[in-house]
Amino acid sequence: MPSKKILREKEQFVDELAAKLKNSMCGVLVDYMGIDVAADTKLRKSMREANVEYFVVKNTLLKRALEKAGISGLDEHLEGPTAIGLCADDLITAPKLLYKQVEASKGEFKIKAGFMEGAAVDAGVVEEYAKLPSKEELIAKLLFMLQSPMQRMAIAISEIAKKNDGGDAA
Repeated sequence: MPSKKILREKEQFVDELAAKLKNSMCGVLVDYMGIDVAADTKLRKSMREANVEYFVVKNTLLKRALEKAGISGLDEHLEGPTAIGLCADDLITAPKLLYKQVEASKGEFKIKAGFMEGAAVDAGVVEEYAKLPSKEELIAKLLFMLQSPMQRMAIAISEIAKKNDGGDAA
């Protein structure tokens, strides 16, 4: 039987993890067994730079934290080694970074499941979010689409002006 001190520490960890889960827009559960040290270091660095919290967690503690946070439907994915990526800012960053690792490892590193805004989702949904364009890409596309008609109109006016100038000289 563990000591009372260890039990209190675990309870405190579960409470802190539950708070992090509640405050996260998105969380992704992964099986990290197929990743080597160099790739893991690179992944953790990219996660830190993107404000995504990524860490290994015991399944029993994560299960209790998920219950406290009111997130259900992930118990079946809490087997084997589990790491979690949590993002409080948006829904795309954590899935995108973790999916890049899945692609780089050729399937050895696996996405188990996740949650979006408090609701459990399967690995397929996480991968769909990962494949969405980033916010910056979407803004660039929108600006291009808004700018394109104005460019076409400017070109048309310029061509009309050239035609009229050429017609007056003849």
